[in-house]
Amino acid sequence: MSKHILVKMGEKNLANSDNKELIFLPDDPKANEIVIDLKNRPHAFVLACLMDRQMNAERAWSIPVRIMDIIGGTSIDALASVSLKEYQNIFIKHRLHRFNDLMSEVFYNAVQDIVEYYDGNAAKIWEGKPSSAAIVCKFLEFEGAGPKIATMATNILARDFRIPMSDYICLDVSVDVHVRRVMTRMGLVHEGCSNDYIIYKAREMSPTYPGIIDAPLWSIGREFCHSINPACNNCVVKTKCDYYKKK
Repeated sequence: MSKHILVKMGEKNLANSDNKELIFLPDDPKANEIVIDLKNRPHAFVLACLMDRQMNAERAWSIPVRIMDIIGGTSIDALASVSLKEYQNIFIKHRLHRFNDLMSEVFYNAVQDIVEYYDGNAAKIWEGKPSSAAIVCKFLEFEGAGPKIATMATNILARDFRIPMSDYICLDVSVDVHVRRVMTRMGLVHEGCSNDYIIYKAREMSPTYPGIIDAPLWSIGREFCHSINPACNNCVVKTKCDYYKKK
């Protein structure tokens, strides 16, 4: 059985990845520079992942950088010096998130956890070539991180940063509107199916690295497969798409 086009695209992305720019922040060079600086500011990456919930991804991933600008420091020590009350005020005053009360607590608690459990060095989360499951578990320990955020963060570490892992079997797709829409229109899953069904379909397509199709699905959904007036004629997978064939 030949590899699905989405798996081939994911493998090509992995082979060509240069770690210079994450897809979440294409229009914000400053935020990109900070959140991809795993050597000096790995906490920025972790905090950005935790903010990525039910809002525009570019805006969510910029939140740690905006806070750093507000408090005048980028180090974990600078972030740890801010009280929960101050974070609540910052989130509300600057309208950083859709859920400012909740996410200010998530941000504060994550900073404290990085200081307490990782000696202020968030890179210890993925050091030593651990299994993909071990990294996912560590992300799940942060307040506000469910399986979607935990697998997304671990997948980005593997795909964009080439962080060594002993396996990639627990890196599932992170089901969002783009992933669901593209897989449904391509005929890979049925309309209204559960998130679990989508996850297991990806596992069937790429058993050793299910999340390898995550980036292609997300990009196709953003660039071509819009919910209204999709740009089917320009889509890179149109010849494999049931929706296009039926038009």
